[in-house]
Amino acid sequence: MRRFDLSLPVWALAALTLALLMGLPLGWMVTLSVSGEHGVTAQHYVNAFRDLHLRRALWHTLVMAFWVGVVSVTIGAPLAWLTARTDLPGRRLVRALVMASFVTPPFLGAVAWVMLAGPNAGALNKLWRALTGSDAAMVNIFTMTGLVFVVAMYTFPYVYVMIGNTLELIASDVEEAAAMLGAGRFTVARTVTLPLVAPAVLSGFIVSVLQALALFGSPAILALPAGFHTLTTQVWGMFHYPPRVETAAAVAMPLLVATALLLMLQRRLLGRRGYGAVGGKGGARRRIALGAWRYPALLFSLLVIVCAVVLPYGILAKAAFSRAWAQPLTWDNLTLRHWTFTFFEYSATQSAIVNTLELGVLTASVGAALAALLAYIARRRAIVGHQLVGFLALAPIAIPGVVLAVALFIAYTRPPLILYGTLWILFVAYVTKEMPVGYAQSDATFRAIPAELEEAGRILGAGRLRVLGEITAPLARSGVIAAWCFIFIGVIRELSASIILFTPDTKVMSVVIFDLKEEGQFGAIAVLGLFMIGMTFAVVLTMERVLGRDFMGGRE
Repeated sequence: MRRFDLSLPVWALAALTLALLMGLPLGWMVTLSVSGEHGVTAQHYVNAFRDLHLRRALWHTLVMAFWVGVVSVTIGAPLAWLTARTDLPGRRLVRALVMASFVTPPFLGAVAWVMLAGPNAGALNKLWRALTGSDAAMVNIFTMTGLVFVVAMYTFPYVYVMIGNTLELIASDVEEAAAMLGAGRFTVARTVTLPLVAPAVLSGFIVSVLQALALFGSPAILALPAGFHTLTTQVWGMFHYPPRVETAAAVAMPLLVATALLLMLQRRLLGRRGYGAVGGKGGARRRIALGAWRYPALLFSLLVIVCAVVLPYGILAKAAFSRAWAQPLTWDNLTLRHWTFTFFEYSATQSAIVNTLELGVLTASVGAALAALLAYIARRRAIVGHQLVGFLALAPIAIPGVVLAVALFIAYTRPPLILYGTLWILFVAYVTKEMPVGYAQSDATFRAIPAELEEAGRILGAGRLRVLGEITAPLARSGVIAAWCFIFIGVIRELSASIILFTPDTKVMSVVIFDLKEEGQFGAIAVLGLFMIGMTFAVVLTMERVLGRDFMGGRE
């Protein structure tokens, strides 16, 4: 008689958990968006898009997202090529500082740029007035241009990583052949390298657009003072009293559909086009000599890093230790007052730090374990419908944080499961939102582990769960640790969903920073922001030590 496979209930439970995480909130959101007093209706959609303010917010969102994609590619593509393929001086330093930009919460970068380029008290504008005697501001960050610039500073690393990783896979033989035939360095880059990485460029553009579409913090900090909304800030406003949940659901649906369509376009582009290099054992990637262009290229790289990391981190550090952040940092202006106020006097800080750490550790632990199980199911075809498991695990990438928050608010403020007002609703939001990151990392890990090892264990009589625990899990350890770290970092910097789902007792650090911005407490923001960045870097450095590679995938 055939023995019952004890692993099947485990696989089924993991798949059911995933289906509930995705299906319940989205099902409620769709239902509420078309529900009226007399049954099914499209009136909520009609009301939403008759609203002139909403139409303007939609236009502002599309304009911002498009230009963020363009600027991100303009910065990220050449920077990736310079660090991956050329003899650019200080390549490792540039890569490390791009990593710093990658892990910096965009809303924190936006706050820093308010202190740098605010039209009245911004440090750069004060310096400009001192040098020129002009009364006018040099730059005003409270504009659409300023918003695009700040968002792009924290989305270009997605383009950088995608193109950099692609360049690492391509041997330099073809480029050298073109150079031998008389092509210059930049002609080779334009006619040979660029076509090879075109799919990665397009993919990076789409991911940057998706990130911009989903952002709440930066538009709330920069666009609202400038007098215009994006869709995410409009949805947030609908949860102020009196809440308009049905309209919020109707507004969120087009954002969800647009994101899903962009992801489908990305998949189709990457499916139809690709890069390939034919080579023997050599397949080496030799550095391109930039010659006289080395230092102009280094200047470009440093300019990007200064705007994304050095200036924002510098102004945050200055504000953290200044009595008045807009004044020069003299002995008279030096203080530790903001540190004592933030950690010991401001009532929300300590509980927010505890909440963030609890949610970070719990979400990362449960999320990494669940993502690993789901990736194993899909990769090893453990159950019928494993393809659907893989699709659902990656599906949350198509759900902007604000949309997910609307869906969760609708689903968990009513029976049978009322979670609103507790940390559990934030936990569900974070696990759902970070699932694609954990799944992608785990899937790559299991792809690299030969299935023959598991089959050998099963031939010797071990059950599937025992094989997973004693053979596969030890081999997948580093990949699961990486997934844990990625999820933890994502939780620490999350704001888009948290800003709608929090209550006074469930605030997290990102929400407290946003509240401090509303109160004008820039010194306290700087202190808490530096603390958040310090925690993130501690996790990143631990991950690099365990995995033996840098955060961006390099192994120099």
